[in-house]
Parts: sequence; structure tokens; C-alpha cells
Amino acid sequence: MIVVLLAAWAAGAGAVQTAAADTIGIARLRYEGGGDWYANPSSLPNLLAAIRERADLPVARREVSVTPLDATLPDHPYLYMTGHGNVAFSPAERQALRRYLLGGGFLHADDNYGLDESFRREMAEIFPDAALVEIPADHPVFHVFYDLPEGLPKIHEHDGKPPQAFGIFSGGRMLVFYSYESDLGDGWEDEGVHEDPPETREEALRMGVNLFLYALGQAAS
Repeated sequence: MIVVLLAAWAAGAGAVQTAAADTIGIARLRYEGGGDWYANPSSLPNLLAAIRERADLPVARREVSVTPLDATLPDHPYLYMTGHGNVAFSPAERQALRRYLLGGGFLHADDNYGLDESFRREMAEIFPDAALVEIPADHPVFHVFYDLPEGLPKIHEHDGKPPQAFGIFSGGRMLVFYSYESDLGDGWEDEGVHEDPPETREEALRMGVNLFLYALGQAAS
């Protein structure tokens, strides 16, 4: 499976351009509006380490950060965004993100509590023709590498609501995965930052590995 994913990356898919295998990684999305796009600074290096060690995939050791208008955006097949506050994109940024996602890119948006209202508003602007829909626990994203029979795990407690996974799809391909009331990034952070128990951190990492492999696997199908 990993060989297939690497072949798909090296060949490129849609907007995802050719790059060396050891540059496969995660790009953190920088956005305006006041939200802390930089939240959970140790989360992505830890997730990338888990992907590298568990899936034997030669990924980058640290994330890069990009804006929607960066010329390098199409070079990154996996885009991640998080934060606690407001998200705001300009019309040009919305157009660029739509083009990136429809062209082969993937976005994981991880609500760090406080992102929900503005993120949903922006997705409705970017995809007025494709609503966020809830992703059921039997979807392959929860079973591609690790089997997560309950679907999206609950990592950090905020207000007692259950975790929910939402997606935007086009032609059967998942363009956006939105983790709500889960806070996966908290579970990826260094041990002790949020005092999550080991089993909770493990659930978060397993979900993160699944997401990365599922997103790259779409390019191979």
C-alpha cells in the first residue's frame, strides 16, 4: 500500500505536483481573521513521526506553513488547519482553495474549540454546491490502517458534545475532513502539554495516521 501511495505522489495527481518522496508531508494553513492558526505547535511533528515509524513512509520531520495564495500550495497534497477563533478568507483565497481541493488536494480542518462557526461559513462560500456531510463510522477513513470501529475518537473535553466527523466530497473523493468536538491536535501534542492519558493520545495518533494514508491513497485510486 505504501508503495502505491509513494508512486501516486511521485507521479502527481491533479493539482499535486511532482516532488521527491522525502518531501511528502503536511502543510499547515495560515489564515486571517484572528484565529490562532499556529495552535498546538508540537502536534504535527509528532504525527509525522508516527506516520514515518508506523507506516514506514518517508515523510518530512516538520510541517511547512502556507497561505491559500502561496505559489507552492499545489506542491502539498495534505493541508491541515486548526485554531480556536475566527477564520476569514478573501475571495481570491477562496478561489485558490477551491481550485486546490478540486485539483487533487486534501484539507483536514481540526476544530480546537471556537473554529466551528467561521469554518462552516467559509466552506459554504468555497463550496456552495457541496455541503459538509457527516461521515459514518463505517467509512474507510476509519479503517484504512487502524480499525477505529467507533469512528472519530473523543480526545479533549470541552462541553460534553460527542465527536463528529464531517466531509465535503466531489465525485466520490473526499476533499475536506472536518473533525469537530474531538480536538485531535491536542492528542498529537507532546506528552504532558494537555495531560491526556496514553490511551487517548494513541487514539488521536491512530486517527491521524489513518487520515494521512487515506488522503494519499485517494490519489492512487
